Amino acid sequence: MPLSRIEESTTRHEGGVEFGGGRVAYAPGEATVADAMVRRPKLLPATATGRDVRDLFGDDHVHAALVVDDRTLLTVIEPHEAEVSGDAPARTMGTLEGRTVVPGADLWETWTWMTRNGCRRLAVVEDGRCVGLLCLKRSSRGFCCDLGIRARAIDGHGEGRVLPTPHHRS
Repeated sequence: MPLSRIEESTTRHEGGVEFGGGRVAYAPGEATVADAMVRRPKLLPATATGRDVRDLFGDDHVHAALVVDDRTLLTVIEPHEAEVSGDAPARTMGTLEGRTVVPGADLWETWTWMTRNGCRRLAVVEDGRCVGLLCLKRSSRGFCCDLGIRARAIDGHGEGRVLPTPHHRS
């Protein structure tokens, strides 16, 4: 039996990291970030305010606010950075440093870095554009997938859309 493999399964595997539909990686080189990323994360527009960010964090499954201009990622905001922001522009909060990864990055190495650094979310960026979000589960043994997020979606916004700010709602 090879030491390195990816298998289809829905069970938890000791020593591996689960991603996308029960697939499991056991070693570096078996999967990329693109294999595990959420492809339609919730996004906030460049016009969003701190209040909009706090509203987004009202969903206890949201641990990072991605602010974009079109699809260009401007910043990644963590919940503690939105606590006293009021009407400040969201694009002035947060940072990109240490909060992004490229789609071709090795999933095992990225998972190792995330667990070592207590990081649960990384924006997936290619040529400055947000193409996804890598979401480490609370257990740290795997990543959230689009299907699981869609199953939980009850807020009516849907994933992958730039959420309107209160000033632009119809």
